[in-house]
Amino acid sequence: MSERSIIARHALTVLAGQLAVMAFGVADTIVAGRHGEASLAALSVGSAIFISVYVALIGVFQALLPVWAEQRGARETAALGRSLRQALYLCAAASLAGVCLLLSPGPLLRWTEVPPALRGDVERYLAVLALALPPALLFRMYSTLNQALGRPKLVTWLQVGSLFIKLPLSVWFTFGGAGLPAQGVVGCAWATLVVNCSMLAVAVWLLRTQDLYEPLQIWRRLEPPHAPTLAAFARLGVPAGLAVMVEVTSFTLMALFIARQGTTAAAAHQIAANVAAVLYMVPLSLAIATSARTSYWLGAGEPSRARHAVWTGFRLAALCGCALAAILFIAKEGVAHLYSHQPGVAAAAGGVLAWVAAYHAADALQTLCVFVLRCYRITVAPLAVYCVLLWGVGLAGGYLLAYHGLGPWAANPSPAAFWAASGAALGVTAALFLALLRRAVSPAAKSRAGGSPGR
Repeated sequence: MSERSIIARHALTVLAGQLAVMAFGVADTIVAGRHGEASLAALSVGSAIFISVYVALIGVFQALLPVWAEQRGARETAALGRSLRQALYLCAAASLAGVCLLLSPGPLLRWTEVPPALRGDVERYLAVLALALPPALLFRMYSTLNQALGRPKLVTWLQVGSLFIKLPLSVWFTFGGAGLPAQGVVGCAWATLVVNCSMLAVAVWLLRTQDLYEPLQIWRRLEPPHAPTLAAFARLGVPAGLAVMVEVTSFTLMALFIARQGTTAAAAHQIAANVAAVLYMVPLSLAIATSARTSYWLGAGEPSRARHAVWTGFRLAALCGCALAAILFIAKEGVAHLYSHQPGVAAAAGGVLAWVAAYHAADALQTLCVFVLRCYRITVAPLAVYCVLLWGVGLAGGYLLAYHGLGPWAANPSPAAFWAASGAALGVTAALFLALLRRAVSPAAKSRAGGSPGR
């Protein structure tokens, strides 16, 4: 089977699961939108904060994919099991940090001037999601392990199956019924908690019963924390997690700044952010599949085959990114009306989605690049690029465009100002990452620094 076929099949399997998970967010957005404009605005702010915390933390675990894929390529199955057990300590620390952040959003809400009328619902929503965070991170570890093993199907089936639990629960908890009082937007968070715990329980059962995991010897006694292994995890995972945090907050913080423009603007931004996140699943899936194959060949001592995997994945990501951007630009009005039946919200969202299309084209390229750069242990440079461009140009530039004006452009207090600036920043980011990637995979490049943590 060709490298293109392997990457495409892996990516399609991952994509099916990721779209199922994204359907959770789509369902919540639609349910909250039907409940009321204020509920959708509260969801916009609350989900922006939760996603910023959650995605930054799972970025740390996603950075372990190259480690475990290399160990698989080198046929070091016992070492992979030990590495997985050590990662449990990382998960415990990440869960504690994330729960603390989600339980104390007050200072952030005040700093970004979120209207006081929204703060109560946002704080209650995040308090429930704080309970849902630890099982979500543990399940992410299981997902990363399966991706490294080249066997993502079990995760996909779990994610697709859980959608049939999430959808009815979100509707039931939000609107009430059968003796349960309506809980509004907080009901969406309770549904997420139930689903996350259910998925984790099934994942643990699979780890104990499936022959696939037996060579890893996972269920041995948990060793004490191994400082060199954890330090190696930190060198790879912390910059990667921070980079993901910068990437995500560069547009999720938009929700907090846009909230001062009123509920219509906040609702329009929530629709745009949700569409962007759904489209992101395509390059994300390709990036996961490509990095798994690249690291597998690096671990097997085949750098030329690793290079072939890199450029095969890049071409697929570029093609899909341009195609999806074009489709969204053409269908932007119809997509907006699918999310909201309120004319003002739909009209505002349609205008923003034109900028989301441009944003996605650049996002597809930079996503593939940054994942593959981790295979070559390049994590600090992408973090620096993200900080300067996504925060400094995208978020700060959008704020200036919206509220103060920038150069020849007068102030335009609308979500479109933020998305336009962020799209420009991502375009430059993609170009810089491509240059880094070309240098990293060049046959003349020096051998990768470090090595595989946990070996």
